[in-house]
Amino acid sequence: MQNDCKTYKNSGYFSKLILDYLDQKSELQTLYNRFPTIENFKLQIEEKGKNYAFENRKILTSVLQLQYKNFELSEATSTNIELLKNSNTFTITTGHQLNLFTGPLYFIYKIISVINITKELKTTYPENNFVPIYWMATEDHDFEEINFFNFKEKKIQWKKESNDSVGNVFTPIEICRRI
Repeated sequence: MQNDCKTYKNSGYFSKLILDYLDQKSELQTLYNRFPTIENFKLQIEEKGKNYAFENRKILTSVLQLQYKNFELSEATSTNIELLKNSNTFTITTGHQLNLFTGPLYFIYKIISVINITKELKTTYPENNFVPIYWMATEDHDFEEINFFNFKEKKIQWKKESNDSVGNVFTPIEICRRI
């Protein structure tokens, strides 16, 4: 089977800044602590392990248990919440800022990616636990930042006034479904 792949650079989608970051250009290294490779997680784990108080873990797990009290949890979710109490447990977080036309497939890809990296880290660093976290930025209030997308060198924009969080802005289709 023929495989047709494009590099990040050849996709034409990413800015020079992102391409330079992915190429690990030395002039950008002052902007981040460590490039996210499996090997670099060792030092990250050591650093984070020293800087997170046990009291914060207790607060986090009790708040999560309270938030989930009216839901039927999977065994994996229950286990992950309990693991957060342990000093050798680390979260691997991904998230998504709501915007036009990055629908469910993109969300699923991000969720699967964060689950896979936690499994890979557990294999590489078996003395530690890793909990996948998915955060959706529904409370963002910057609608102007997300109300457009570019397609074939044309800006497509949703013109609507909004002072609410973007998680509370409904498309015309969603409004019709609610009626």
